[in-house]
This record gives sequence, C-alpha cells and structure tokens, in this order.
Amino acid sequence: MYEERSFGDKLWLVVKGLAMGAANKVPGVSGGVVAFVAGFYEEFIYSLQKVNRKALGLLLDGRFKSCFQYINGRFLGLLILGMIISYFSVSKVLDYLLVHYELFVWSAFFGMIIGSIYYLSKDFGEWNRRYIAWLLMGVIAGVSISFLEPAKENSHLLFVFFCGIIGVSGMTLPGLSGSFILILLGNYVLLLVDSVNALYDTIADLFVADFSFLSNTERVELLKILAVFALGSLTGLVSLSHLLGYVLKHYKKTTYAVIIGFISGSLGVVWPWKEKIYDLNAAGNIQFDANGREIIRGYDRYWPSEFSLETGMAILFIFVGIILVLSLDWYQKLRTHKHG
Repeated sequence: MYEERSFGDKLWLVVKGLAMGAANKVPGVSGGVVAFVAGFYEEFIYSLQKVNRKALGLLLDGRFKSCFQYINGRFLGLLILGMIISYFSVSKVLDYLLVHYELFVWSAFFGMIIGSIYYLSKDFGEWNRRYIAWLLMGVIAGVSISFLEPAKENSHLLFVFFCGIIGVSGMTLPGLSGSFILILLGNYVLLLVDSVNALYDTIADLFVADFSFLSNTERVELLKILAVFALGSLTGLVSLSHLLGYVLKHYKKTTYAVIIGFISGSLGVVWPWKEKIYDLNAAGNIQFDANGREIIRGYDRYWPSEFSLETGMAILFIFVGIILVLSLDWYQKLRTHKHG
C-alpha cells in the first residue's frame, strides 16, 4: 500500500515529471538519472511493473478504481502530467537555450552528470574486482556509443515504433540517454521536434475550433508518426521496467556498477567544448534535410585554448549543474528526516 501524499508532495512530483521530461529530450541526459537522484526511481519501476495482466483484468472487469490503486495510478499520473507539461513548456525553453546559449547549457548538463555519478557512487559500498570489471564495461559502452555516427532519418511506422521502444530507455535506465539513441537512429528531429511541434500546433488550432489541419497531409502524417512513437514508448516503458525490475532484484550492485560506468563513459556526449561536424556534399557544401535544417554528423571535441570570460562562465555552470543534482539529494535527506 502506498502512502498518501500531501498537496506539496503531489506538486513536487509534477515538478519531478517536468525535470524527467526535459532531461529525456536533451541528448546525453537521462530522465532515469533524475528519478534516481530525486529518490523515486524504485517506486517508478515498481509502479510500471504493475501494468500487467492483473491490471488489464481489473480494467476489463470495470473495476477502474481498483486498477488505478493497483498500478499506483496517482503517482504515475502526476509524474506523466509533469512530463507532458514539460514537452510543451520546459523542453521548448531548452530548445531556445540550446540555440542561443549552447556552451552554457552543455556545461550545466555536464555538471549534472558529474553530480549524478557522485550520487550513484557514494552509497555503493565496497568495490571488488568483479564490480570494477563491470564498471569498465559500462565506461567502454558509454564511450563507444558517444562516437557512433548517426543514421539517416526514417519515417517508416514500424521503425518509428521501434524508436519508441528504444527511445524511452532513458526513463528506466539511468545514464542511457533516449534522445541520444534517437539521434544515432536518425529520428531525433522527426520524433522529438517536428512531431511534437505538429501536436502543439494542432492543439492550438483545436482551441480556436480550426480544423483546417485535417487537409494538411504533412501535419496528419506527423501526428500519425507521433501516435505510433507514443505507442512504442508505452510498450518499451512497461517491458523494460519488468526486465529492469528482475535485474535489479537479482543483480543490484552489478547493475549499478554498469550504470555508473555507462554514465561516466557518456560524459563525452555532453562535453561543453565542441564544434558541429556537418554532412557535406561532393562540392564541400553543407547538406540540408527535407525541412531545410543542416545535417549534423557528429562533434569535434576540444579543450579551451585560453581562459576567457565565456570559459569562466562555462566552468561556473558546470558547478551549478553539480550543485543542482546534489541539492535534490539534500532535499530528500531533509524530507526523510522531517517525516522520520
């Protein structure tokens, strides 16, 4: 039985959903890390595991209240509400900041991941050779993924469904960025920018009773793609939670060692000082996709050659990111002490 939450706790849970939603949209950052650091990761996984055959039976029998309580519906509902709000607010702000203040945004995320590594490691316990080996495997996997070359965009619905299953991994696996995986699969812009913007525009049209979008074949196609992506995400969320629940139950410390290693290895993805590598044609000109955007093939990472004001600000934002993550830990301790 889950404890009853106060209004403040419910509001804070929506805010956590906002943070998860924003993190999942940013390449290199994992919403699962937010859940882990904010102290609701295990309840999140356990609640998702309850979306099973028994829950379906309760739903089909018309026992909606029992089904809602069984799957911890209030918790999941508030969290998902925060994620949905995030996609139409916080994530929009992040899109703007990445365009105009890219160095500082990546610096803050770099700091947040460093803070997350510390948070995950501090209560790990004794490190033996076996756990160090798993840690190194996680580091190698994270580094390897960081340097993979992105694929081309693919809007086939079956592939979009597969992207949904893989893309949602960032919510359940701390350190594995679903957005970065979507970049590697070539569908990040299609699924997390174009489709979401199409839904946003459609909702705005519906508010003013404008149904002209129904004759817009491109908009309808994007909405169809988003629906299939959402279905794939739901499938992945439930199936991965069952798999992860089993792994955490039987191989908890081993799993944590791999996660810590993976997060450490993925630091290269969010390294602040980098230049975009564009896809060039035979004439050496930048290639553009069907929507007129420059096609980015990867990043050229470098160390800052001189200490400027911009470099100093970037370093400051790294520390801001670290403090932000650790403050969530401090909040959890304060809350535990208050209720204890």
